[in-house]
Amino acid sequence: MSQASDTMRREWKINDAKRDAGLTTPEDICRYDDLVYGPDPVWNKLDVYRPKNLEGKLPVIVNVHGGGWIYGDKELYQFYGMTLAQRKFAVVNFTYRLAPEVKFPAPLEDTNNVICWMYEHQDEYGLDMDHVFMAGDSAGGHLCGLYSAICTNPAYAANYDFEVPDGFVPEAVALNCGVYAPLGTTEVLGSEQDNELMSDFLPEKGSEKERKLINVPDHVTPAFPPVYLMTCVGDYCRPQAPLLEKALKENGVYYEFVTYGSEEEPLYHVFHVTIQKPQGQKCNDDECDFFRRMMNR
Repeated sequence: MSQASDTMRREWKINDAKRDAGLTTPEDICRYDDLVYGPDPVWNKLDVYRPKNLEGKLPVIVNVHGGGWIYGDKELYQFYGMTLAQRKFAVVNFTYRLAPEVKFPAPLEDTNNVICWMYEHQDEYGLDMDHVFMAGDSAGGHLCGLYSAICTNPAYAANYDFEVPDGFVPEAVALNCGVYAPLGTTEVLGSEQDNELMSDFLPEKGSEKERKLINVPDHVTPAFPPVYLMTCVGDYCRPQAPLLEKALKENGVYYEFVTYGSEEEPLYHVFHVTIQKPQGQKCNDDECDFFRRMMNR
């Protein structure tokens, strides 16, 4: 593991523990925890959250967590996921295998296994597979973007050994404070840290072949799902959003690009996961409203 990855893991764990201190499961939420969705019994686990007062199948939000490809799990997003469920969705919140212990494209394989699991268990957990949305932030936004490209770009999908369930495409995606072109021209954390993260994540440490695979804007087609593209003033990944916006616009993909905060009152990277703050709740309201509108298009 690189020094950058080791430092990030330690610092982010401390900050996330402070963020979630004192939070508990809301009384109006029913949760199903630690359901195994893939071959790895440690990392291939997911939770399902549902509002207690609603029966039957609900539209689904699949959360792809962030963490620089080297950090994170479903526990860090459980309270965020449950606040989305309070907005009348079923939420699937999963852990995927991390670098450097497991390399690309393992998180995409895991994401696909989650979708396969959802089809197999849709009746048991009340999942409306005709209305599946995905949300990802930071590195999770990158993975969510790549998976959306796999679902909608057959030429790109041919680079992977797994197959998406027949006909599956997310109805819409929310990409939050994301990294979309980690091997593009706009640095995210600074060239040295970027290079160390990519070396940990990619088997060939950023070869020409990997460069052709890893940047989301390069694989957007007109079939890409509608996008709620979110960033904020104060987000160190903010320069990445226009790179994806350009590809969406050129391909005629419906999107809404929203920047939260202001120069006078800046926010911070993935602020929406801090559910105690009104800015986070506002963003989550907006994104769930976007999903509902996409259902009615």
